[in-house]
This record gives sequence, C-alpha cells and structure tokens, in this order.
Amino acid sequence: MKAWIYLIALFAGVSLSIEGAIYGELGETVGKLESSFYNFFVGSIILGIVLLFLGQGSLSYTFKAPKWQLSGGFLGVIYLTILIFAIPMVGVGAAMISVIVGQLAMSMIIEHKGWLGSKANKVKKEKVTAVLLMTISLFLIFS
Repeated sequence: MKAWIYLIALFAGVSLSIEGAIYGELGETVGKLESSFYNFFVGSIILGIVLLFLGQGSLSYTFKAPKWQLSGGFLGVIYLTILIFAIPMVGVGAAMISVIVGQLAMSMIIEHKGWLGSKANKVKKEKVTAVLLMTISLFLIFS
C-alpha cells in the first residue's frame, strides 16, 4: 500500500479546512463572491507560473475534450463559494464535516454506478452504515 498518497491526501484535507476558514473571514471583509474570485484569480496566476516550468500535458486539448470533463472548474467555484457563505454561519468544523459526508455519499454513488469514467465498485452495507453514522455524528456534534 502506498501510504504516502494517503498522507498527501490528508494534507489536502488540512489545506481545505485552513482555506475555508481564511476565505470565510476574507468574505466577511471584502465580500463573499469577491473572496471566491480572489481565490481563483491568485490560484490561476500561481498555477500558470508552475505550468510554464513544469507543465508536460497538452493544454490545447482542452478545446477537444468532452464538455462534461470541463465541468470540474464550475463545480470548484460552487464548492468554494458555498463554503465562503457557510463557514461564517455554521463554523469550519460543521461546514467541513458536511462536505466530507457529501463527498463520501456521492463518491459511493459514482463508484457504484461506474459514472464519470470510474471503475464500477459495488457499495457494501458497511460503507452505507459509515456514511449514515457520520451524518448522525454531524448532527450530534454541531447541534
């Protein structure tokens, strides 16, 4: 098992919580939509610079790619913007646990159906039970 990938994913989760807290606060001072715009603007500049030096793909293929594959950018904007609105109202913990429960539930459906190019992987009752328990814990911890 490649333990390092789990550590990197764990770091990504830590980063998302920190990012959510930062942009939730920024949204209170500069505006919610402006905070989201700032995130993607600065991120695009930084990633553009990294791409210049390390990019090895074919960015021009973007115009030929199936349109559904390009929806990730739109969904990323929805995700962050909702967090910017939610975090000042419910807090970082409740918002991020809600995100995790939503991610787990949808990922199980995607894998069960084999949607979006994923390998079909039948959902087991233990996974459903785990998501239900996380949902219950969300209400118990943050109510």
